[in-house]
Amino acid sequence: MANIKSQKKRILTNERNRQANVAFRSKMRTSIKKVKAACEKKDLALAEQLLPLAVSLIDKSVKEGIQKQNTASRQKSSLMLAVNALKAAAAE
Repeated sequence: MANIKSQKKRILTNERNRQANVAFRSKMRTSIKKVKAACEKKDLALAEQLLPLAVSLIDKSVKEGIQKQNTASRQKSSLMLAVNALKAAAAE
């Protein structure tokens, strides 16, 4: 443990921020899983409803520095491909 008062405060701040990032990352991953689950159940309406929320959370994670842009792009692309494949299957 640090002896300097400002460093003690910094340790507390870092831990609080870490916990917030963990919670946000969990929320984001849950939303991604919900979209994928809706696609697996072939529920187009639910998937289209959940997709904007998942994409929004992914974009926010990049903005807040929780994950990198390439990771976010890959995740969004995967979700879009799944939903678009479901749309194509429903159209046929």
